[in-house]
Amino acid sequence: MLPAILGLTGLTLTDDERAFFRAADPAGFILFARNCSDRAQLRALTDSLREVSGRADVPILIDQEGGRVMRMKPPHWPDFPAQGRFAALYERAPISGIEAARVNAAAIALTLAEVGINVNCLPLLDVRQAGAHDVIGDRALGHEPLRVAALGRAVLDGLEAGGCIGVVKHVPGHGRAGADSHKELPVVKADAQALERDLAPFRALKDAPMAMTAHVLYPAWDEALPASVSPTIIATIIRGAIGFDGLLMSDDLVMAALSGTPGERAAAVIAAGCDVALYCSGVLAENEAVAGALGAMSEAGLERLARAMARTGRGAAADYAALATKRDALLAYA
Repeated sequence: MLPAILGLTGLTLTDDERAFFRAADPAGFILFARNCSDRAQLRALTDSLREVSGRADVPILIDQEGGRVMRMKPPHWPDFPAQGRFAALYERAPISGIEAARVNAAAIALTLAEVGINVNCLPLLDVRQAGAHDVIGDRALGHEPLRVAALGRAVLDGLEAGGCIGVVKHVPGHGRAGADSHKELPVVKADAQALERDLAPFRALKDAPMAMTAHVLYPAWDEALPASVSPTIIATIIRGAIGFDGLLMSDDLVMAALSGTPGERAAAVIAAGCDVALYCSGVLAENEAVAGALGAMSEAGLERLARAMARTGRGAAADYAALATKRDALLAYA
């Protein structure tokens, strides 16, 4: 199995994509708005991805956070609130905020499971900081580590109840970044003591099935390499200080925070200790370059992937309308 999660170009697999995915056997796939037209189309697409992989439980990922980050959009799919809404409700009524986050996540998961998507890149455990770049902003679950952890746990539980699993991101924390890693490499100059605050939610949710790294440079831990390509940060902070032992993926390697060719970027994150490289462009030639740069997935990575995917499909959530009604009633207090 190739230690990569790859994007694809459109609403259906091309013949060339189908042949490539069969031969390369990537660990999973990630979908974007370009891949989502309506329920019937999207279900057919995910069925075809399972068929080419030969795995009924192949990870099929999406970023369906709510607010400004939603790949599946109205009118074919519901609109979901930004995650910051639940942080605001928690401010007034913590128990209500936690329950609203849980039922909202379960409602999202139901819409994903219906079309064959089994992994949602949510929740963000980035602790929001005043003055930071707005790339995180209202996507965050709050300014306080305890609140972020409590709401993050509710989101993970809700996703699983609806039939999906979550990916905690962006470990070890993107909340202080003064730049958007899609466009440039952010540098977080806080010292190690201050950064303990950012680690707290990830440590509290270290049993999450999957996590996504941050393309951020933290000189307190590694003066030269951003987290996604830093063996020091992955070994001593993510696996060590945080204690995360789930499947670790990079953030999207297309982002401008990193340098090098697609293959060089993919090889760098695997060499640093990520289990899988996430490459989202969907451009076949770039996917081929990533595949050509990587060997087989490690035994530890395969075990972590199997352990994560064993958690899908456990849920028996209520119907979507009931979940959405309960969420909206709770949010009315915020």
